[in-house]
Amino acid sequence: MQVQKYPVDTLLANLKIKEMNEMQVAAMTAIGKGGDTVLLSATGSGKTLAYLLPLVQLLDAGNKLTQALIIVPSRELAQQIEEVFKAMGTGLKITACYGGHLRQTEENNLKQPPALIVGTPGRLADHIRRGNITVGAITTLVLDEYDKTLELGFEEEMSFVVGSLPALNKRVLTSATEAVEVMDFLGMKEVTTLDYLPEETTEEDRLEVKKVLSPGKDKTDTLFELLCYIGNRPTIIFCNHREAVERTSALMAKSGIVNTFYHGGMEQQERDTALCKFRNGTVDFLVTTDLAARGLDIPNIRYIIHYHLPLTPDSYTHRNGRTARMDATGTAILILSPEEQLPEYITGEVEEIVPEADQKLPAPPQWSTLFIAAGKKDKVNKVDIVGFLAQKGMLKKEDIGLIDVKDFFSFVAVRKSKVGQALQLVKNEKIKNKKVMIAVAK
Repeated sequence: MQVQKYPVDTLLANLKIKEMNEMQVAAMTAIGKGGDTVLLSATGSGKTLAYLLPLVQLLDAGNKLTQALIIVPSRELAQQIEEVFKAMGTGLKITACYGGHLRQTEENNLKQPPALIVGTPGRLADHIRRGNITVGAITTLVLDEYDKTLELGFEEEMSFVVGSLPALNKRVLTSATEAVEVMDFLGMKEVTTLDYLPEETTEEDRLEVKKVLSPGKDKTDTLFELLCYIGNRPTIIFCNHREAVERTSALMAKSGIVNTFYHGGMEQQERDTALCKFRNGTVDFLVTTDLAARGLDIPNIRYIIHYHLPLTPDSYTHRNGRTARMDATGTAILILSPEEQLPEYITGEVEEIVPEADQKLPAPPQWSTLFIAAGKKDKVNKVDIVGFLAQKGMLKKEDIGLIDVKDFFSFVAVRKSKVGQALQLVKNEKIKNKKVMIAVAK
């Protein structure tokens, strides 16, 4: 294996990770040598780091052109990869390109070619057609969650992007599904396949599957009783349609259950707000479509509730992949109306839960999320926000939770009991010598 330009121990330390897992070690070796690599591994097993660690060793800091490209199926996964790469602390530039992001911002970021670009197929193809991406020096291509990208119908855009890379000599393909067709346009050769998909028994040991019977076709009362039964544990509730997501979220809120919703019809800032509030503990319940079944790295999700039955076995698998990640355990619960039965692909014993009526509401979250109208493009970072809230808002370190800094705005979790006072204290203050709007995130 080649000499490491960026010591792995240092990269891991920057990410606050002690050591690589077995799959990551194997990927480091396979990707570091010649030929192409197919990495099969379950959602949440650490695939992103498995290819980023060897990828940085292939990048030349002295080369001022773009050298590697990562294609992903969703903007959320692109954002996640960008954040991980930056946290590695290599000093190399990365730019994320995806729909819903200002094209002008991306064009400005691409004027000085980044070493690495991550993006969705459609937006990457658009930038290539416009001449915004310098493709001549791109030698390495990663197709992350390749199975999902094909499933979403991005084959044509991917084919165009891959065909636009004349110097391509290394391809890395990741998938959480073994039965995935590797398209001819990828030109894969001398392929090393790493199969780390778990045995069924291993997955079953970590994931419990249970069911709840709804007395009627409308399952909202049953869902309410179930949420009261499981309490304030981080839970994702999957519906099959956007309208059902919003309706279910509104009915739960009306019943006194604090929640938020998330689907593909929302504006990008609305989606960012919803995910941030769920990630930082401002809400414990996220009502969503299958959009959230892939690419979201939110740790410690305890329950997956299938309010609507999944439309396909793959959908069921990927919904459940949000919990029982790495070595953690989780529970998937299917709510069945009188005319519904468990799908044939769900085998084995499925315990029935019978929630008691008239239970107490789940305890309300102890955190609120503040929206700050300043972000990376304003040269504002997490340290600036912590310092500002501590000095001007008189908040202690333990009163400040997770902080998420986007390009033009930021979110920060603040202990709910301290929010009112903090907002009053900072309302006339400046961050980085600039007065910005600060309010509770809607």
